[in-house]
Amino acid sequence: MNKKVVLNQKGERFAFQIRLIVAVLFILTMFGVLLGRFVWLQVAEHNRYLTLAEQNRISLVPIPPSRGIIRDRNGVVLAHNFSAYTLEITPSKVADLEDTIARLKGVVDITQKDRRRFKKLQDETKDFETLPIRTRLSDEEVARFASQSYLFPGVELKARLFRHYPMGEVGSHLTGYIGRINDRDIKDLEEKGIYANYRGTDYIGKLGIESSYEEQLHGKTGFEKVEIDSGGRAVRTLSRTPPKSGQDLTLSIDIRLQEMVEKQFGNRRGALVAIDPRTGGILALVSKPGFDPNLFVDGIDPVSWNELNTSIDKPLLNRAIRGEYPPGSTYKPFIALGALEYKLPIVNQTISDPGYFMYGGHRFNDSKKGGYGSMSFDRSIALSSDTYFYQLAVQMGIDKIAGFMSTMDFGNKTGVDLPGERPGILPSPEWKKQRFKNPAQKKWFSGETVSIGIGQGYNSFTPMQMAHATATLANRGVAFKPHAVATLTDPSTGKMTLVEPKPNKTMDWKPENIERIIRGMEGVMTIGTGANVFRGAEYVSAGKTGTAQVYSLKGAKYNANAIKERLRDHSWFIAFAPSDKPTIALAVIVENGGFGAQAAAPIARKVLDFYLLGKMPADPIDKTASGASAIAPAGDVVRD
Repeated sequence: MNKKVVLNQKGERFAFQIRLIVAVLFILTMFGVLLGRFVWLQVAEHNRYLTLAEQNRISLVPIPPSRGIIRDRNGVVLAHNFSAYTLEITPSKVADLEDTIARLKGVVDITQKDRRRFKKLQDETKDFETLPIRTRLSDEEVARFASQSYLFPGVELKARLFRHYPMGEVGSHLTGYIGRINDRDIKDLEEKGIYANYRGTDYIGKLGIESSYEEQLHGKTGFEKVEIDSGGRAVRTLSRTPPKSGQDLTLSIDIRLQEMVEKQFGNRRGALVAIDPRTGGILALVSKPGFDPNLFVDGIDPVSWNELNTSIDKPLLNRAIRGEYPPGSTYKPFIALGALEYKLPIVNQTISDPGYFMYGGHRFNDSKKGGYGSMSFDRSIALSSDTYFYQLAVQMGIDKIAGFMSTMDFGNKTGVDLPGERPGILPSPEWKKQRFKNPAQKKWFSGETVSIGIGQGYNSFTPMQMAHATATLANRGVAFKPHAVATLTDPSTGKMTLVEPKPNKTMDWKPENIERIIRGMEGVMTIGTGANVFRGAEYVSAGKTGTAQVYSLKGAKYNANAIKERLRDHSWFIAFAPSDKPTIALAVIVENGGFGAQAAAPIARKVLDFYLLGKMPADPIDKTASGASAIAPAGDVVRD
């Protein structure tokens, strides 16, 4: 063997050895990587993958809690729950939705109303969520579908709790209603950090007490740990954390009083708020017209929603806390109290009342044609002399008027425990600067103060604000924040939490000034504009009529019969009784009802008779009933 061959063999052997070493090193490296990955997965990532494995095997099923019950002060149920079956579709799991619904109609009764409601929910909800196509199925329908359920993938029966409002329209703006959770609700829940507690819950409070006490009424969601197989079917329940029912609410409302007042309104529009001045507890809160909250429980259909939402009568508007109206002469006792507190000269003067007041070259007419002649401060409240209060307002000035009235929450929210309260408008030079963009309109003119004195002009307040101010006066300057809920009760423990009636503020009013105003308001009921309506009352009350213009007469004579109904004056009345130790204070407005003594005062009389004496009126008040003042001569009715 020659030397060259030997060298080649050695070279090949060396090259083979190199390749072998490299291969062994590569294999060892790969095994090292695999071993390292194995150690990483089994040690460092053990907990993570154990959790994922458990999640593949275990499903957490939320258990929605039972919503709290709402009762009135006497235990009458205003909102409760009942269990029923609902037929639900998950659109994302259905190949042909229209065909599925058409075939379902052969199994259960599905009406056009059900279809419209389903379509509305589908437009508002994500496709992967289940949507009810039929609710409250009968036992026969449940059995019929259960036997054929395999024919309808993506359709299932669910047992759910449904909300029910036994009183229907009565107190609807007070109790409110629940509706299906939408994207806006989800966003609000996420911002509050409580969305997790709503897993499995489809409905949420939308209005009234149902909304403002949503967190207390809802309760705490429970859950079940359920073992599932590879097909996603439940095998067994591993553990269960029960839900905690929502708290039950007892209101300060007397639903019998509420129902009686609503009957007295009949088909008329308006509002009434009655308050216990000693606690701030709301005894009745009426807004007419109302609506049936049961319409919203299953998801309101588009036709019913359109009827409510587009009605010229605005049945969804809570007039008691959102309706803003000029107060008319019901404003006079509060301005008069301010005049006493500021020690204006006019409070001790007698003026001449010719039936008008000349100021700045303008004539401001009195509601009493020809006036009252000689008029004192005390009689001006009882007889509601516009001429007297025109002069009083000029003496007082807009800055003092606005400053004093703001202390009684005019122009501010009262803080009532209901959502959506409006602040009203308490006009002032500063308010006008901010309100108008045109420089010519920003200036406050002294003539505007004249109209403010009789509750007209820019003045605009809610019935809640008027009732709150009346209750504060009745309680001799001690103001309580209005509230509708009296107690909250935990149904599992029976623990009751009282909504403490704490004074919101105490006015620095002189007692003799308060009593002087109250004596004047008592005169309204005996010799003044409310005398006819309150003749023969078995209690001493204090009140004030008010007639608020909807549009300017521009000097023309007021003739209700010649004016369209919705342009007629609003009828106001405020009152409290018994006047020495009041237990009820109220404000009532009848939209376009005419004189305060004509429409609003008779309703107030029925309320006081019922609450103080237990007298139930036989029939609703006639819409055309007259309440003309006892002091007005025949053919010359005072517009107040």
